Amino acid sequence: MNQFEAQATPGVKGLHPYQPGKPVDELQREYGVSDVVKLASNENPLGPSPVVLAALQNKLAELARYPDGNGFELKQALAAKHGVDMAQITLGTGSSDPLEFVVRAFVQPGDEVLFSEHAFAMYPIIAQAASATAVITPANTLPPDKWGHDLDAMRAAVTDRTRVIFIANPNNPTGTWLGGEVLRAFIADIPERVMVVVDEAYFEFASDPALGAVDYPDATQWLDCFPNLMVTRTFSKAYGLAGLRVGYSLSHPDVANLLNRIRPPFNVNSLALVAACASLNDVGHMRSGVAMNVEQMAYVTTTVKNQGLDFIPSVGNFVCIDVGERAAAVYDALLYEGVIVRPVANYGMPRHLRVTLGLPEENARFLTALEKVLA
Repeated sequence: MNQFEAQATPGVKGLHPYQPGKPVDELQREYGVSDVVKLASNENPLGPSPVVLAALQNKLAELARYPDGNGFELKQALAAKHGVDMAQITLGTGSSDPLEFVVRAFVQPGDEVLFSEHAFAMYPIIAQAASATAVITPANTLPPDKWGHDLDAMRAAVTDRTRVIFIANPNNPTGTWLGGEVLRAFIADIPERVMVVVDEAYFEFASDPALGAVDYPDATQWLDCFPNLMVTRTFSKAYGLAGLRVGYSLSHPDVANLLNRIRPPFNVNSLALVAACASLNDVGHMRSGVAMNVEQMAYVTTTVKNQGLDFIPSVGNFVCIDVGERAAAVYDALLYEGVIVRPVANYGMPRHLRVTLGLPEENARFLTALEKVLA
């Protein structure tokens, strides 16, 4: 152990960095593949709308200036969208910022952060960095909720040391979801001293009834009922702004006040602020992407089923496919075919590959490559 690691906090010493999906350039360098399709990071294949691109172009002349540190225009637009006060909003570099802020604000070393098995990989990283104890409850094992959150197990795991509960709805990487009745009842059962964070990064996709998420809730509608509720959203997915990294949380004003004390100055850059505002003014583009996602989900899942493969029903813009015991080898073989997907063994799912739904031609290429590799 070098001297710097010896001086690091206990939480940081044992951390393993978050591993994103393999970048296209990296695959080209390492494998010598020139024609690459990336279906690994749940990005919107349509990208940002033309309205956003025009707004970005107009903002380029001001890059020498700092952004609005309070994000007034974006907060104003979000407050109108959600029917909340601006004082309830915390802006972030993606929604991962407020996820970290809530732990930094409320969790001390030795406290507990609770989340489900197969949950978003940032939750344990955030907890460990704060020297908290990560309490991971087992997921459901029986249909129709197999792979999803077991709220009874999570409720039973709450102790006097529990400070934050993370629930992704829908969940990444499984694509499973919780209905409004059961989720609201769960939150009502949690002591007010415990922050319940509902991560709605894929809200726009899941809220389309064509994906089958019956009774899928908008947890932002419950903020007045539960002062310990925090809801996070992002512009990285349905709005196509992953490269600009902008998200936000909604919470009780007193909670948001604490989170905004931690928020670094200018954590959302000028281009991200402008792009997010423009995205909210072009909802039609976002809805076009969601509609395409519904069509492609049916196409991909029907095809893999016809190939004799099982998958986890998903209401996100991705699907986990069971490719068998040699999933790691299948993933690697797909890279040689120029197709990047996401292995999820680190989520406790060694047989599955998570596949983002791309453009129709990208999905067709993946399915052809998968059939070839498996054969």
